Amino acid sequence: MSLASEFKEFAVKGNVMDLAVGVIIGAAFGKIVDSVVGDLIMPVVGKIFGGLDFSSMYIPLNGQASGLLLAEAKKAGAVIAYGNFITVALNFVILALIIFLLVKQMNKLKKDVPPAALATTPEDVILLREIRDSLKK
Repeated sequence: MSLASEFKEFAVKGNVMDLAVGVIIGAAFGKIVDSVVGDLIMPVVGKIFGGLDFSSMYIPLNGQASGLLLAEAKKAGAVIAYGNFITVALNFVILALIIFLLVKQMNKLKKDVPPAALATTPEDVILLREIRDSLKK
């Protein structure tokens, strides 16, 4: 089997396509969560803490003036951008919570499958069990 035909067989499998769709949707969903955190949640959190803008908070490491914007401070030398880290960590927590709730709901839907939908024992297996049981007697 040639490499091209093996790759075609691999790429056409259902699981690979499902994974590709999941990655694309996940990337788009990540952008939505970034927007929710950056545009809706962080401004409210900043207002609660006296008008702080977390995305521009940093600790200068090369003696830069602390009044510079984050981009200017990075150009002047190394900084610890802890405000940006807070924003990204909040993005992760929200995304993890949403994924947890989705998985929990999917598991709940799987448990609600009616018993009739479950696989039944074939008749030949039942017949063989009856023969086995009668031979034991």
